[in-house]
Parts: sequence; C-alpha cells; structure tokens
Amino acid sequence: MREALPFPTQYELPRIPVGDWFEAVVDWLNNNVGPLFNFIDLVLRSAVSGLSFALNFLPALVMVLLFAGLGWWLRSWRFGLFGLIGFGLVASMQEFQPAMQTLSLVLVATVISIAIGIPLGVLMARNSKASALLRPVLDLMQTMPAFVYLVPVIVFFNIGEVPGVVATVIFSLPPGVRLTELGIRQVDHEVVEAGEAFGSPSRKILTGIQLPLAMPSIMAGVNQVIMLALSMVVIAGMVGAPGLGSNIYEAVTRVQLSQGFEAGLSVVILAVYLDRITAVLSDRSPVARAERKAAKTG
Repeated sequence: MREALPFPTQYELPRIPVGDWFEAVVDWLNNNVGPLFNFIDLVLRSAVSGLSFALNFLPALVMVLLFAGLGWWLRSWRFGLFGLIGFGLVASMQEFQPAMQTLSLVLVATVISIAIGIPLGVLMARNSKASALLRPVLDLMQTMPAFVYLVPVIVFFNIGEVPGVVATVIFSLPPGVRLTELGIRQVDHEVVEAGEAFGSPSRKILTGIQLPLAMPSIMAGVNQVIMLALSMVVIAGMVGAPGLGSNIYEAVTRVQLSQGFEAGLSVVILAVYLDRITAVLSDRSPVARAERKAAKTG
C-alpha cells in the first residue's frame, strides 16, 4: 500500500513574522523609553513596599482584630467573626506576612486598574468610535494567556513586585472598563434628557446623574477587578513578587503539599473577605439605598 504524499509545500501560506515584529517593537521601546520604565518601576516598587510595610508594621494579632472590627462595622458581627477566625487561621499558619504582601500588591494593582478603567469606561460609553476601537484591545487583554505578556513585562521591569503588578493590571483591567461602560449606557435616557432640559452641562450630567446611577455596575466591576487580581498572585510569585504566590509556586516546584494548601487557603480567605467588603460598599451606594427604601415603601 502506497503512503499518502504530504501536501505540496508550494501551496502553503508564507510565514508572517508577527512575533519578530513584536520583538522589534519591544526592543525599540526598551532602548528608547527606558527612563520612563525606570520611573514606573520606582513608583510601583515604592508603593507596594510601603503598603506592605504598613500592613506588617503592627503585630499580626492586632491586625487580625482590626480586620475583624472592620468587617463587624461594615457588614455584621457574623462577618466580623469570620474575619477574626479567618485571619486568625492565616496568622496561625505563619502566612500572615505573605498575605499582607499579597494584599498590598492586589490593592496597588486595583487602584491603578480603577484609575484607568473608569475613565476608559466613561469614554467608551460616551463615544461609539472609542468603544469600537478599544473593544478589540480589551478582548486581547482578557483572552491572551498571562504567560505571553509576562515576557515583555520582564524585559521592561526585570523581576520582582513590579512585573507582578503590571501583569495583574493588564489581566484585571477589562472587567472594570466593560462594566463601567455598561452601567453608564444603561442609565435611563429620559433622566439624562431631563438633566439636559434643565440646562445642565455635560460634565454635571456625568457626575450628578450617570455615574451615581451606574455605581452598582461600577462597583461590580471593582469587585471583579479585585477577584481577578487575586487570581494572579501565583503568576506574580513566578516573576519574583513576594507573598502567597511565591509560597504557592515554591510548593508546586518542590511538591510540598502542606505548604501549598496553607498558602492556597490563605488566598481563599483573603478573596472572600475582600469580596464581601466590596459588596458592602456597593450596597451602601445612594442608588442601592434608594432602591431598598422604595422597596420598603412599595
């Protein structure tokens, strides 16, 4: 029986060196915009290190009580009890300091994502051309495997906290942008038209009508940003960022089951706590309070 001949090579499509072009762009940026990357590296490293020092300045027991008190004040005594037991367990597993290092990385990345994401979401909601232009970029950021864009990030910033923060921002930014745009677009047009009829300028309509009414959707975006940022802690540990991600990565490479489980459980406790805190902030928005009051009176 004769073997099937391979497909003729003359019919193959020519190779397009997209990766080579991207590498050339990265090399050009690294050679010509180096001082800017050095400045960004200094700012982010100082922010993460300073916040981590502040969170680890007090003894772990005192911080556990503070987290428990914050949960009690913002939500309920049950959530305060969860904070006491949860963070007490993290401290007893000797994972409290890495947890605070991870929290500092997540908070810095979240602040940057919100500072970029909300203005971009507003721009996309008010400008259809900007929305059409940025949507493919957001799709690329959200679907590209994290390991792919870690390569240029490491080229620009070496290893440590900064590549972890930058990779986290890239990965967690799209939900904040999309939900901000969605929230503003879902604001009742009649309310906006009423504001315009009274002669309110565009900026006043945005800050006084659209953003307050879109706040539940925006806070949902903030919640998603935090959750996605926490999901990147292992990636951050792989590029040298201290914290729970570094402990998990070390446990994986050395096949240390107990260390990996304790660090992973600490991530879960931290994620649940932050998720409930952001949910409370969303519930306390003026729109949410007005909806609850209307439901009671109705």
